Amino acid sequence: MKTLSILGSTGSIGTQALEIAREHPNEFRIVGLSCHSNIELLKKQIVEFKPEAVAVFDEEKADHLTDELKADIPVYRGMDGLLKIAQLSDADTIVNALVGSIGVLPTVKAIEAGKNIALANKETLVAAGEIVMDKARKHSVKLMPIDSEHSAIFQCLNANAADGGNKMSYGKAVDDVESVTLTCSGGPFRNFKSIKDFESIKPADALKHPTWNMGAKITIDSATLMNKGFEVIEAHWLYGRDYEKIKVVVHPQSIIHSFVEFKDKSVLAQVGFPDMRIPIQYALSYPKRLANTASKPFNPVTAKELTFSEVNNELFPCLGFAYEAGKIGGTMPCAMNAANEVAVQLFLDGKIGFLGIAEKIKKTMDVLKVVKNPELDELLELDNDIKNDGFQVL
Repeated sequence: MKTLSILGSTGSIGTQALEIAREHPNEFRIVGLSCHSNIELLKKQIVEFKPEAVAVFDEEKADHLTDELKADIPVYRGMDGLLKIAQLSDADTIVNALVGSIGVLPTVKAIEAGKNIALANKETLVAAGEIVMDKARKHSVKLMPIDSEHSAIFQCLNANAADGGNKMSYGKAVDDVESVTLTCSGGPFRNFKSIKDFESIKPADALKHPTWNMGAKITIDSATLMNKGFEVIEAHWLYGRDYEKIKVVVHPQSIIHSFVEFKDKSVLAQVGFPDMRIPIQYALSYPKRLANTASKPFNPVTAKELTFSEVNNELFPCLGFAYEAGKIGGTMPCAMNAANEVAVQLFLDGKIGFLGIAEKIKKTMDVLKVVKNPELDELLELDNDIKNDGFQVL
């Protein structure tokens, strides 16, 4: 039986992880939960799953929950609380379903505590990929990706290893692999033809993702294709691929989640209807596969036509920014990520237009003085500085 601590248990990924734990009570036990501020849902989760401890990032809400629970279980507060849940002694696997760079430090501390990581927090590898992967290897922990695209690559590589190919080593290049291709739906604006089409976009428009049901921030990132850019950087760190060997294609149906091309020109792909439960469950159960009665079985007849096209880099510059930041390395990916977080929130708050997101990111990247081989503290300080000062351009 695996023992889980779930960071972000009230969000989309967290609640689905708990659904899987509910369906497989002999496979998973919940020992820790955390949320940002949704203590009403957290209370229901506490009653059902009976964790040993919980954390609430919003300190005022944490105090309310403490008063209501009357010391039945410990309630930790703020970042220190997240770190406690990430390092609970009885947890062997940490599900990081946090949103934003807030997820970086809990991942690092969990790895240092010898915990395996089921990772949905993109910013962990975007902002601090080299540090995180070095620590994962040093502490001999497993890092299982939850993103559907990275789960697809993960499954293809494991299938290749099972057939006698080179076994996957976290963050190291697999000799058999020539390249990987990430698919993207293209978001709600994939059919736009000119920059002018983007000028009148409102937050409500950008939040209407055509195939996936996700939180607000990741949905906006999908609309700009920054989300796919993050996944390119993640693929670089997870699978040891050079950026020239990581490709992106638009696939509106979201049926094929990624391709892996091997050196003999064979290609493996992972296929299924859009359903985050499948990659979440694989990350939790790995290396086992468990029955899944909740997801819709794949039917190629129902899937019908599958189409693919190139990304229009002129209309979706954020993907290019991510490639550029990844190749530059050092502090650049962290700065790009922080600028994106700020810009997305400004857009959601109605303070800038949709095109302003890319503009803010580019301005930040243009003025950044890159530090090569930064320490974790330097990255966290840079992230904080951009979010508070914005280099005077945000």
